[in-house]
Amino acid sequence: MRDLIREYISFLRVEKGLATNSLASYVRDLEKLTSWASVHGKELQDLSRVEMAGWSKWLLQAGLSARTVARAISTARGFFNYLLRDGFIKNDPMAGVGTPQRVCTLPVHLTCEELERLLAAADVDTPESVRDRAILELFYASGLRVSELIKLKLGDIDRERGLLFCQGKGSKQRCLPIGRSALLWLQRYDQARVALAEGYPTIFLFISRGGRAMSRQAIWRLLKRYSSRVGLQSISPHTLRHTFATHLMQRGADSRSVQTLLGHSDLATTQLYTHMTVQHLRSAYDLHHPRAKIRAIKGSRDADSHKD
Repeated sequence: MRDLIREYISFLRVEKGLATNSLASYVRDLEKLTSWASVHGKELQDLSRVEMAGWSKWLLQAGLSARTVARAISTARGFFNYLLRDGFIKNDPMAGVGTPQRVCTLPVHLTCEELERLLAAADVDTPESVRDRAILELFYASGLRVSELIKLKLGDIDRERGLLFCQGKGSKQRCLPIGRSALLWLQRYDQARVALAEGYPTIFLFISRGGRAMSRQAIWRLLKRYSSRVGLQSISPHTLRHTFATHLMQRGADSRSVQTLLGHSDLATTQLYTHMTVQHLRSAYDLHHPRAKIRAIKGSRDADSHKD
């Protein structure tokens, strides 16, 4: 019997160019569906609309977040569309199956003061700490994803023009400007990198002892260590990515530019930062405008008079 999931994942890899981490998420979602179908004595190609609606309900009852359930349903919808186009099934079992509404939560970011404390947390007296400071600076200077940062090679930095070239989701290439501070720390890192390489040739930019490329887990650990050192809640690489985007928007960058810098395919994803900027402006207005509080007090009195 054909391995339908393997064929679909191969299609996503070759035709859609999805990254390894994205493919792994698809596999996990489809494995959930396979296990559920097996418990109910069904093959994937035999599932009906009623059964897929039941699967959706079961996911929610299992305590999964609306976001996780929405992603699983999206995966199943793409999978069955693929089978339908391939002629392996005649009817789409996902037709009419709804997606749970997700609560829109604004991304967590650091203030300028918190960011400065984090950047200064690396004591830069060892090759590793110099490397860590360069990583923190580059994260904030570029808004890179952690998967993009660990793949960087020496040739991906154009120091003369202050540019960085990276490969993002779906193997999409993009070129990013990076600021003077990050370039200065990359220059300081050059000598530290030689010490870390210990004579082993390596093409990767950020390495550990023996010239080994750094892993995602290593980046998470260093962020946890330095955030804890300066009294910040444990942060992730995405916190720095959110901080990069939020600070740009707060200082007047337009959504389209930030979308390009982040490598978002959908502008709606970037526009989350617009909401954050509006909140920032509201707070600044209430704090600094001489009549903001007077107006608020008057509004409260007017409301009381209407009650009477």
